[in-house]
Amino acid sequence: MRRLFQVLVFTLLAVAATDATAQERNVRNIFFDTLRSGDIRSTPVGVEEMTYVGTDYISGYDSTLMRYITAVVQFDVDFYADFDLVLTDSFFLKLYEIDELDLLGWKRLGATYLVRLEAEFPGSMIRARWRLWDTSRKQQFAKGRIERPRDEWRDMGHEIADQIVHTLTGEPGIFRTRIVYAREVGQAKELFLADFDGANERQLTSNGSINLSPVMSPISNDVYFISYLDGDPHLYRVDINTLKVSKVAEYPGIIAAPAISPDGRKIACVLSRDGNSEIYVLDTDGNIIKRLTNHWAIDTSPTWSPDGSMLAFASDRSGAPQVYTMDSDGLGVRRLTYQSSYSDSPIWSARGGRITFVSRTPSRRFDLASIDTSGGDYRVLTEVGMNENPHFSPDGKHVIFSSTRLGSRSIFTMDLTGRNQRRLTREGVCSNPNWGPLP
Repeated sequence: MRRLFQVLVFTLLAVAATDATAQERNVRNIFFDTLRSGDIRSTPVGVEEMTYVGTDYISGYDSTLMRYITAVVQFDVDFYADFDLVLTDSFFLKLYEIDELDLLGWKRLGATYLVRLEAEFPGSMIRARWRLWDTSRKQQFAKGRIERPRDEWRDMGHEIADQIVHTLTGEPGIFRTRIVYAREVGQAKELFLADFDGANERQLTSNGSINLSPVMSPISNDVYFISYLDGDPHLYRVDINTLKVSKVAEYPGIIAAPAISPDGRKIACVLSRDGNSEIYVLDTDGNIIKRLTNHWAIDTSPTWSPDGSMLAFASDRSGAPQVYTMDSDGLGVRRLTYQSSYSDSPIWSARGGRITFVSRTPSRRFDLASIDTSGGDYRVLTEVGMNENPHFSPDGKHVIFSSTRLGSRSIFTMDLTGRNQRRLTREGVCSNPNWGPLP
């Protein structure tokens, strides 16, 4: 069974904590040597400070907003698995006796591309423009414009970063996605929602019970979760806009580990209604569509393949928990993992080719590991603390998980190769993270 049991954006307000934050983010900040031909090749990208291009007087607050927006874009570029943020170098500037970098300077610092940001302040709005430059060709090759109310500066920065990702990779950015997780509140575990970077956190449940295993629907505003609100674990959902909680399914025994299908219309979960933990598929109103497993062993932790045609799950049918796959109708069961004495909580990447899961390594820690869907290329991704509850970002390039590496359990992220590990939550004991869909 899935184990029941930010950072505010990188702004000038966090400069004083830069050294400590960098330490946390670089627990494992090395180039991963294991995905072979699929290795991520990070592209160096520089981001200049946003400049004002209007003619009217602007306030100190407006000037600060420009610096905040720059910091958001820099944070997002630094976060993204395909990019490396190129920072300005004070020694370099002093050596060449220059006040600000031109394209040649950015190229010498290693930047392949440069983002230039401009702002105007018409009325109560911010109008931002971004331009992408190729430092080798010294040419601008892309640009965009966004206009938002002043108080939406953070979302504006994320949208700029999303557009840069799409321009350079052809894929949608993830910077306006959200995450949901459980946090201990007194004797209870309540659910919280936040932006992907941990900002704008708000509480979803306040029922004083144990609420676990939240999962966000890809087609509605609902978060499905398991709660002991009525004494026994049942399946509930909460609307993230209204905070209305409603019961979805109640069956004899336990119900656990819900996983929503990619089309948002089915929920794979664990039921023990017949005396043993088996995997079932329900509709979103909690009605049973099909029982997928029928085995004396404990079958749990289902996860869907990106196209919904298969599921991976954990089972102790071999004597200890291992990861298996099966067709979405329950046929074609195949054992996937043999490399560890304990493998649990699989999650299937949105990119289709890999599954990440909890693995007990020779150190006796619970680490996160990755394997391709043929059963080969097993790789350990974490090296410190107890690490559990993995879940992929909607682009399949990042993983969110819980870890005890800094003491109490907190939420962390990394890219799919294990690089660039970052702490998101700073308060309370947090677990069971789930990464929501693209907006």
